[in-house]
Amino acid sequence: MAGLEGVEQPRQRGSATAARRIPAAEDEQALKALELYGNPTDGEVRLPSRPESAAAARRLTHSVVLRQWSLSPQTAEHAVLLVSELVGNAVRHTGARVFGLRMVRRRGWIRIEVRDPSRGLPCLMPVQAMDTSGRGLFLVDKLSDRWGVDLLPRGKTTWFEMRVADRQAP
Repeated sequence: MAGLEGVEQPRQRGSATAARRIPAAEDEQALKALELYGNPTDGEVRLPSRPESAAAARRLTHSVVLRQWSLSPQTAEHAVLLVSELVGNAVRHTGARVFGLRMVRRRGWIRIEVRDPSRGLPCLMPVQAMDTSGRGLFLVDKLSDRWGVDLLPRGKTTWFEMRVADRQAP
């Protein structure tokens, strides 16, 4: 706004969902991802270990958290960012052909898991202001309430959990 640079503007009141409405094309892409890969709340979905799979994982996460679970746009935004980081690590660092994505909702919590066939453990590194990479687990650590890695006989599951407000039934 002309002449108001640097002046904090009042935030728009009202529905955060309406303010962050996803364009119809993105809704359509999310539905296509659900059709192609399956619903990660029904069980693990397998995605090819390619960089473009991060977009599919983000769409699935957004659709489940915001639409299916009816959680807040901020929760969806954080979950999408953290899924993107875990998927990015699985694609870049494991040499896997595929990885698995699973989402679970329990009373007061959501848990999102990324499984890959590598037993190499992710490492939380110190982050400096000018770092251009290596921030993934730092973000997971800061934005989730808990996170960890479960070693499996063949591979591992890296997961995060976030507290969520359960809506009261009318």
